[in-house]
Amino acid sequence: MNAFLAAIAAALMLASFATSGADPKGKAAAPATAPAAADAKGAADLKRAQQIVATRCSLCHGLEGESASPVFPRLAGQHPEYIAKQLADFQSGRRKGAMNDQAKDLSEDDMRALGAYFGRKPPLAYPVRDEDLAGVGRYVYQKGNSFSGVAACASCHGPKGEGTVQLPRLAGQHAVYIEGQLKEFDKRERTNDNAVMHAIASKLTALESRAVSVYISTLK
Repeated sequence: MNAFLAAIAAALMLASFATSGADPKGKAAAPATAPAAADAKGAADLKRAQQIVATRCSLCHGLEGESASPVFPRLAGQHPEYIAKQLADFQSGRRKGAMNDQAKDLSEDDMRALGAYFGRKPPLAYPVRDEDLAGVGRYVYQKGNSFSGVAACASCHGPKGEGTVQLPRLAGQHAVYIEGQLKEFDKRERTNDNAVMHAIASKLTALESRAVSVYISTLK
């Protein structure tokens, strides 16, 4: 009889644990609402990013981050952290340009959401049209120029131009945009991230700037 009562008590205890969500060994179960809350926030952030892109970003950068003109950077596949950082710099005025007005009313969540939105888009690349020019660019990008003191681009941005969370992905970027940024770094008109890049851009010849920009645009 005692064994029968003990079995019933054990069964009731297990049922109690199952109902409360507690671990039978005494460990509290993780709240079931945490993943759901994270998913809900992620969906809300994505929806907000889509709204901002559709009403603001797409005019220049395209809905998919492919950009409407080679003077505007491609954002597809760019590191989310880098995009958010550039938006913050535009908002604070640390980086000057047409984006200052566009970024002025963005929240930090908006910036992160936009970074995530464009970061998940598939990047594009240009075909090689001038092998000789791209060959010069490849040499400068991968090896630099020891005669003039130009460091290899690959030493910071990677051999395939993939960059890091601090440094931009360059692969597939418009050659016109890259060349324009190099000129801005050379003249110190690019007002953020200038310290290292000015030292490099100021040593590039016009041919090297054009060639390395063309080569970068072909990287995948």
